[in-house]
Amino acid sequence: MNKNGKIVAICLSEKKGTAKHVIEQGRLLVDHGLENDAHAGNWHRQVSLLDYGQVEAFNAKGAKVDHGAFGENILVSGIDLRSIPIGTRLLVGSATLEVTQIGKECHSHCEIFHRVGDCIMPREGIFAKVLSPGEIKSGDAVTVMAE
Repeated sequence: MNKNGKIVAICLSEKKGTAKHVIEQGRLLVDHGLENDAHAGNWHRQVSLLDYGQVEAFNAKGAKVDHGAFGENILVSGIDLRSIPIGTRLLVGSATLEVTQIGKECHSHCEIFHRVGDCIMPREGIFAKVLSPGEIKSGDAVTVMAE
């Protein structure tokens, strides 16, 4: 497994039920997640990450989705995120995250599922909690650390 990647995009939504949009930089806060993101909070899914390669493959099928469309906070290239075990730590920019969940159940199919009949976030997304705070920006390194 490649242990090094980079941030392609950082995305947030200020209100639940609204689409996430790209921001140039952000701050990850301990026991919270991405500052100003409506889905952040003191729980096990503080930050969501998605493999950019999976988004590209999805778009190659004609989906044409933008960054943040799957509700991801951090879009990462160069790492197969789904293969990272729960408990693994990630150095993202200057912050440290710990993987807490792989994929998620989709109770009410999202807009993308209704439009194209599929959504990759339930299968490909991973979730993490913030162990140490830090600033992140597009292009920053993402490194898989020891469990």
